[in-house]
Amino acid sequence: MTSHTLTTTEQASAPSTGDILSGLLHTLEGPDQARGAEDITVVGADPLVPSVHRLADAMSAAIGVFGRQTAALGELRGHPHQRVQVEAGAAIDQLMATYHTTLAGRSLGTLFDDPALLAHNDFYRTRDGRWIFLITTYPHLRDAVHSVLRCGLDKVGIARAAADWDAFTLEEAVCARGGAACVVRSRSEWLAHPAGRFVAQRPVVEIDRVADAPARPLAPVPAAQEALAGVRVLDLTHVIAGPVAARLLAQFGADVLHLSRPDRPDPVPMIAMTGAGKRNAYCDLRDEHDRAAFHDALGDADVFVHAYRGLARHGASTEDLVRRRPGLITLEYHAWGAEGPWGERGGFDQLACSATGFAVEEWTDRPSLPPTYLLNDYLAAYLGAAAVATVLRRRATEGGSWRIRVTLAGVCHWVQELGLLTREDVIDLPRPGRTPFAALSTTATDFGPLTEPATPFTYSRRPVPQPGRRSPLGSAPLQWL
Repeated sequence: MTSHTLTTTEQASAPSTGDILSGLLHTLEGPDQARGAEDITVVGADPLVPSVHRLADAMSAAIGVFGRQTAALGELRGHPHQRVQVEAGAAIDQLMATYHTTLAGRSLGTLFDDPALLAHNDFYRTRDGRWIFLITTYPHLRDAVHSVLRCGLDKVGIARAAADWDAFTLEEAVCARGGAACVVRSRSEWLAHPAGRFVAQRPVVEIDRVADAPARPLAPVPAAQEALAGVRVLDLTHVIAGPVAARLLAQFGADVLHLSRPDRPDPVPMIAMTGAGKRNAYCDLRDEHDRAAFHDALGDADVFVHAYRGLARHGASTEDLVRRRPGLITLEYHAWGAEGPWGERGGFDQLACSATGFAVEEWTDRPSLPPTYLLNDYLAAYLGAAAVATVLRRRATEGGSWRIRVTLAGVCHWVQELGLLTREDVIDLPRPGRTPFAALSTTATDFGPLTEPATPFTYSRRPVPQPGRRSPLGSAPLQWL
């Protein structure tokens, strides 16, 4: 894959929406079997928001490919052939789902136990004139930042303390304490960095057959059931990318059992937003009893989705799991690549934008995140869920145990490869706000009425399913029903 950044002066080489769709399908299925781009229609295109990156085109393609891959799985099980249509504006809404979603009439950010944890996530200027992004989203991440900076628990205090550090020294210090931080780099700096070279050499979605196993044909399903009916998914994820991927699988019929450590829970608003259709059980793999229950459940699972480092220490690496459960499909989410130079370093959406040059390319009077604020989490969710649907179909005919990997930094790299728009073409566009481009939907939940962006695509010959029930953490046993 080339590391060259396209601009609008090189339109002849910039991929069209059809090219983007075909490229993703080739990544998922291989060039000899890829199909379906002709069955995906994207209505609208960039620029829709003041970003030099092709946010709508990238997200529309990821959504369209997910819709097409779930449809193909349904067709294997007896559903009629479906075309998929995506609205580009609805794709932008998906990137901003955390801002368009309200619970009981309240924005999600106001419902966190400590809203300042999110509010203090930002770019901070350092002594050497560089910028660093510091993450304080969770108490242990906040504590890591403050243990290094030894400052007050407020944004002004963080800024003053960061200004006394050199950027790379501060990055290493925070990460060494178990925190999450990343110096803002240019794209050329990132591609010269060992971690950047590692990411750039890999496709945006990595799919590997890691062991042999018999084929597992999927039984036909009636029209009233969804494409993933009967598929069992263990979901050991947190924050957004992994939970949203598993939520998509649940929406399209999978039986999803979400697992979380009781001492590191996601906030209730996040569970309400990402937990549709899932049952929620507590599981701490450090605990012998929980570990035994996990492996019992794994024995009947088809898919294991996870977003944690260090599972090998608990006998839960992909290699360990496929030995116990031949035919298992694992979907792994990483920030920087599981086996790369930064494989043991934590990361978030904003840090991937900071590292890869994305934030420099979005520069205003300082490095900037995209106007949607988030990017990689939602793109990664749709790409990973699309890959699961693809591999379920391949496993049904080819057999095998499979591993899927998606990295946040890799998603950034992929979007950059789609080419840059000129700043003059986008600078005067209105920034996206609370008013969505497309429809919102409201459903009753155990947490109160939840309003969120509607499913961003349609099928040609059947309705898309609605998200399922949201339930509290720990409200289900760690076992299949």
